Amino acid sequence: MPVYNERTTLRQVVDRVLAVPLNIELICVDDGSTDGSREILAQLASEKPQVRVFNQPRNIGKGAALHRGFREATGDFVIVQDADLEYDPAEYSVLLEPLIQGRADVVYGSRFLSARPHRVLYFWHSVGNWILTVLSNALTNINLSDMETCYKAFRREVLQSIPLKEKGFGFEPEITVKIAKRKLRIYEVGISYWGRTYEEGKKIQWKDGFRALWCLLKYCVTEPAVANQSARKGSEGAALAASSTTGEAPR
Repeated sequence: MPVYNERTTLRQVVDRVLAVPLNIELICVDDGSTDGSREILAQLASEKPQVRVFNQPRNIGKGAALHRGFREATGDFVIVQDADLEYDPAEYSVLLEPLIQGRADVVYGSRFLSARPHRVLYFWHSVGNWILTVLSNALTNINLSDMETCYKAFRREVLQSIPLKEKGFGFEPEITVKIAKRKLRIYEVGISYWGRTYEEGKKIQWKDGFRALWCLLKYCVTEPAVANQSARKGSEGAALAASSTTGEAPR
């Protein structure tokens, strides 16, 4: 969970994450907050043993905070969770199902495949998202419906094997290109979405869309294709599925 100036929602979203009936290790990385979020995180870490907190020396960017969190992760699977209330942690089970069943290496939570509730907001944001997703699909030859979604779940060892560079919102196109180049098994599942307005703290700007476009082109050209990393022994997938049926929740 990357955190930057989210004091109004931070406690609530942490409580929602920890309410999910899974064995959760919640890694929070504060990206130089100045609104008291860092102090709230320190309190949460002292109150809740599942919460681990790491502080960036200054505001570097969401991507940089994610890189730190990925390095620190120790569980079977990793889910990206923003520190606002736009995405619902109660849907983790939906994201994890293809991973637990051994069918996927990466799962994207699509805001456009679901019949679940969606808050109606900015038209041009949806247009920009559609354009970036179409371009991403054309350049990578995969058929995602929502490349820019926050909710992405990974097998931890796969995620930690991918070198990442983008320090800001360019993380989304970068990780998508690098997943495609590795021919990993990608699934999409429908999720709900409770978007917020700029008055409520939304941070992404129009210039981030141009950065995302640049990242798509850059990594499609410069990232080499990698031998298929999704091959797994059948016994490994069976073991994961068996652990889920015995009530042993993945982390």
